[in-house]
Amino acid sequence: MRIEEQAGWILHARPYRETSLLLEAWSREHGRIGLVARGVRKEKPRQPRALLQPLVPLSLGWSGQGELVTLTGLDARGQPPRFVGEALVCAIYVNELAMRLLPRHDALPDLFDAYESTLARLATSPARAWQLRRFERDLLAETGYGLVCDSEADSGEAIDPEREYIYIPEHGAVPYALQPNVLRLRGSALLALADDRMPDAEDLTSLRRLMRALIVHQLGGGSLRSWNVLAGGSAGTTG
Repeated sequence: MRIEEQAGWILHARPYRETSLLLEAWSREHGRIGLVARGVRKEKPRQPRALLQPLVPLSLGWSGQGELVTLTGLDARGQPPRFVGEALVCAIYVNELAMRLLPRHDALPDLFDAYESTLARLATSPARAWQLRRFERDLLAETGYGLVCDSEADSGEAIDPEREYIYIPEHGAVPYALQPNVLRLRGSALLALADDRMPDAEDLTSLRRLMRALIVHQLGGGSLRSWNVLAGGSAGTTG
């Protein structure tokens, strides 16, 4: 099978054998794929190695089938976003999140578009914490673990913005009733996520904790390396 001129991004790259790179890429029409970029570590590679890195929009081509295919075409697709400081840390986190939660070979074009929009906003908007929460929400939804944030799980009643809730993974929001050792958040935080409306600082912090707990649940109790970086400096309240 030969595929040509696919919009995509490199999520991760590492050396492979003596002269090649092993790439995890995300293409709009074919989902997450494993690519071998053969010979790109030679002195005079056929493919421009400078493009084979994360956070650069690309047009990709490949041939083969199965879990690992061979890169055959590579071109730049517009100018990459410019990430500095916290924005770069956030963008790296988004890539790791996609790497860990995206299934292989599952085309999710709407989520791909959301990823591109998220990178653009991270590079230009000071409201980076909110951009991360939006992408986390969309990623969970597109991979089959969407949140229901506008109604209570058991009663079906509308979420009360003034009431406190807990969110049970794969079940939903239930009113807080003095349950021990639970993550509590106001209904206003859940409604902001449902309405795609940036919440106040308190609710934004609650949503960060909620989304991290849900991601840990989907990882089977695992963690992300980026969280350790986000925990330091001003990014500590972001990711």
